[in-house]
Amino acid sequence: MWKVLFTCFAIIAAAIYLSITSGSFSISIADIVKTLLRIIRVPEYDLVIFEFRLPRIVLGMLVGFALGIAGTVIQGITRNGLADPGILGINAGAGMAVVLFMFLFRGEMDITGTLSIMMMPMFALVGGLAVSALIMLFARQNGELDPQRLILVGIAMTTGFGAVTMFLSLKMNPQDYEMAVVWLAGSIYSANWKFVLTVLPWVIVLPPIIWTRYRALDVLQLEEVSVKGLGLPVQRERLILLLCSVGLVAASVSVAGSIGFVGLIAPHMARRLVSHSHRYILPVSGVVGMAMVVVGDWIGKTIFAPAQLAVGIVISVIGVPYFVYLLITADKK
Repeated sequence: MWKVLFTCFAIIAAAIYLSITSGSFSISIADIVKTLLRIIRVPEYDLVIFEFRLPRIVLGMLVGFALGIAGTVIQGITRNGLADPGILGINAGAGMAVVLFMFLFRGEMDITGTLSIMMMPMFALVGGLAVSALIMLFARQNGELDPQRLILVGIAMTTGFGAVTMFLSLKMNPQDYEMAVVWLAGSIYSANWKFVLTVLPWVIVLPPIIWTRYRALDVLQLEEVSVKGLGLPVQRERLILLLCSVGLVAASVSVAGSIGFVGLIAPHMARRLVSHSHRYILPVSGVVGMAMVVVGDWIGKTIFAPAQLAVGIVISVIGVPYFVYLLITADKK
């Protein structure tokens, strides 16, 4: 596992180097180090590094880590390798709640203000929990979660909540609509330290709670009868794990919009790289998700420079073919 983590962190370090040194305002690595260590204090360097580039990199790392772990949990509690916060509609529900927040409070408070940024994860959490409850309700067959029904219900939730989101967006004034559309595409280009401070507590508190339940996730991979026979309080453990994963997704969606496929691809890559124990899958999946978002954001801001492509779109371009590949291989199995 340590070799895998080292490789992932090396990739992340390379992406950070490229992200912080490249752009319309080029800065040498020597000047960056001197600025970070406060050896020199050039206002232009401080502005570019501390206000524009570093918050974007840090936010991308936090969001990728959160989505990677959330995807692992959702795949674990549903026993479905095709499950993902985006595919199941959790992203759509959280996104709809945030757009509803923007719609209700437009003109009454600064959407980019500290209070608004702190409140958005709570709205997103409510939206994500609402979708999760509906999925658990409609995806059951004979008292058990059915993997096929789960995907179908998730697609229906994504479509339904996406339609509500679009309706609310069209009711906004042009300025708010533009902001909502860019945000929904899954973008971190407008990241700032307020966004980082908003998502940081969720990433600090929830992943350790999830990791302490890695044995429960391992047991949940067995058939329902076997799980009950081992004496595991299935409903309680599923509920705790689901709440934690939805909390991570909600915090991520509130600051970075709907970045899909990270929660789908990262767990699969982690399982291929390490053993099938969630003790190792969870941290590796988080780091892989971190690498995906940081690298994806660097690609999005350089490939079409000076224009920028949202990181959510970049990852979707990679994720759609991979999802089709997973569907084909799952069919063969």
